[in-house]
Amino acid sequence: MTVLLEHLVDMDRCYRLGPRKLIAWLVLITLDLLCDVSDGASQAETSKHLEMGRDFLSRGQYQDALSHYHAAIEGDNSNAVTYFSRGTVYLALGKANLALTDFDKVLELKPDFVAARVQRGHILLKQARLEEAEQELDRVFQWEPHNQDAAHYRNLVDPARDDIALAQAFMRGRDFHAAVDLITKILEICPWSSTLRELRADAHAALGDHMAAISDIRSTTRLMSDNTAGFYKLSLLHYKLGQAPESLKEIRECLKLDPEHKDCFPHYKKVKKVEKQLNDVQEALQGNNYKRCIEIANKVLVSEPNVENIRFQAFDKLCQCYQKDDQISESLRSCQDALDIHMDARILCDRAEVYIASGMFDEAVRDYHKALEIEEDYQRAKEGIQRAQKLQKQAERRDYYKILGVTRNAGKQEIIKAYRKAAQKWHPDNFQNNESEKKIAEKKFIDIAAAKEVLTDPEKRQKYDNGEDPLDPESGQHQGFNPFQQFHQFHHGSPFQFKFHFN
Repeated sequence: MTVLLEHLVDMDRCYRLGPRKLIAWLVLITLDLLCDVSDGASQAETSKHLEMGRDFLSRGQYQDALSHYHAAIEGDNSNAVTYFSRGTVYLALGKANLALTDFDKVLELKPDFVAARVQRGHILLKQARLEEAEQELDRVFQWEPHNQDAAHYRNLVDPARDDIALAQAFMRGRDFHAAVDLITKILEICPWSSTLRELRADAHAALGDHMAAISDIRSTTRLMSDNTAGFYKLSLLHYKLGQAPESLKEIRECLKLDPEHKDCFPHYKKVKKVEKQLNDVQEALQGNNYKRCIEIANKVLVSEPNVENIRFQAFDKLCQCYQKDDQISESLRSCQDALDIHMDARILCDRAEVYIASGMFDEAVRDYHKALEIEEDYQRAKEGIQRAQKLQKQAERRDYYKILGVTRNAGKQEIIKAYRKAAQKWHPDNFQNNESEKKIAEKKFIDIAAAKEVLTDPEKRQKYDNGEDPLDPESGQHQGFNPFQQFHQFHHGSPFQFKFHFN
């Protein structure tokens, strides 16, 4: 037994050695234990399974090793060595509760099995079950007063107890930073404590670090079986972050354990509804069905009146879909609602596009600059500034959209309709009796014809929308434009009945 105890070193050190050295350590333990198995026919089969378990263990085949340890126990459920072997493998796999069960059985069969008692005390310490760990380690000294491993673990108990009390005091005093730091220190000694991880998760959440809180709560779902409360907390945290799919996944894990859980079931129904609505909004946007996008996004706001990160996604889609549906004021309002929740570079650029469509170029440039403050290399914002400045200069000369009274999103048929209406109104023949009015009409008619020429030609319109007037003499691309031709097309080939006067 003395030789065996020399191999039962601190498990944390074994984990840091890596899997190969850990396996070698476990195999060595099993070999020593085989030497301790008493002779007899009933023990021969046990020894065989133990040896086969050791062989699989040496190859890293833990499950196969466990199957032989299970078989050994089925053949002889009164052998403390067999339970200890299996418990040791469970411990190597990180299955502390199963290891504890086997070590409990070892001590039931053989109360003076010191190695099992030391490891049991060590597990209890790691789980922060400090009173139990203290009692277990103190029992070791009844058989071996100078056991170094037991003494080492026992010396960690009292400081851990004091630190836990202090961490709880920090939490009560709302000193969450101090609580996180101290609990992190304690977890180096008690890494398998779900209670401590829940406490640190609460501190992280209070500090607004929800991802760290999620990490801690997720650990508790692995440390505790049937941890419905843990899955419920995970779902709530993901939902608060606006992560509806992740929230739905975690709440389903809760319902697998308890299909009628009083908290999980109603939360599941809510998250499922919101998650579907958000998916439908995205599909509507991608499918250019902007009215449906607007309709469903507004339903999201009704379904979730409080959680800002969910509402942010709805406002984001409304910002985009109202713009695409030419509802400028509603788009601007929704963009601002989204930005009030989260200052996002992309949404600032979306709003800048709305401003450009409204001819508000200064406001657009301002939003692009704000976007660059958030993401300094955001290419869309850099290009947007240049485009808005070009359009502003262009608008100071001649704004074809304003001339025809259409928005920048207007389609070709809408543009032609507006052109015909404007051309009919400003036809120079309507002003034959007043020379000054006729000159004004001639100028307006030329502008109207130019607007129609540019906005109904996809290539010219694209250049114009990028800040370049294809009919500007300075661009060198205005040749070929003939306002007389526009007039003839308007009159279906009727003769032009007036002369332009340019002086």
